[in-house]
Amino acid sequence: MTYVGAVRAALAEVGDPERAAQQQAYMKSDLPYVGLGSPELKKLLRPLLQEHRFVDRGSWEAAVLELWEDAAHREEWYAAIALLRHRAYRGWLDPDLLPLLEELVRTGAWWDVVDEIAGHVVGHVLLEHRPDATPVMDAWSVDADSLWVRRTAMLSQLRHGEDTDTALLARVLVANLDDTAYGREFFVRKALGWALRQHARTDPDWVRAFVRTHDARLSGLSRREALKHLG
Repeated sequence: MTYVGAVRAALAEVGDPERAAQQQAYMKSDLPYVGLGSPELKKLLRPLLQEHRFVDRGSWEAAVLELWEDAAHREEWYAAIALLRHRAYRGWLDPDLLPLLEELVRTGAWWDVVDEIAGHVVGHVLLEHRPDATPVMDAWSVDADSLWVRRTAMLSQLRHGEDTDTALLARVLVANLDDTAYGREFFVRKALGWALRQHARTDPDWVRAFVRTHDARLSGLSRREALKHLG
């Protein structure tokens, strides 16, 4: 049995219909849920990821897409992200993967999947391949069709700490300050503030300076998030 088949077979044997309905309502999801919490799903997926190893990149990418495009339950999307994030395949997290990741972001179009992809998968690609991935983040930050692509660019350095490219961070945030396109959409404003709040853990003075410089253009939400732990 393939990884995809094993995931679907395992999900068919578990779940909680009442919890599934609550999860679907909370996430405003068109896809139904099986009804597993995050710890339970991780426990279910762990042995499947161990047992079903991919020896070639094409099969790995195909499995991700099959889980995503043919999903009957949202947990299959989470299983696709788990496959992307598995340590065995970190060598395949490179700029060639960015078109696939962009497609997942565009079609997933909600914070639960987008933020995982942005912070963990796109972020890894960017950290390890800055010369090739940085122009892509610049392009994503001004995408005219998807606020989620913009959000991904803004959140792509959440885990970079002292390795954050602050010039890139400033560009992708400034690109989303104004009322054009999705600039004042909640999920963009929230991401802008979150990116600043996270970087404040590493360089609070840089964040304070950014807020001072752009204060007139920052939304109240973005400003509050940015300064949340700075007093």
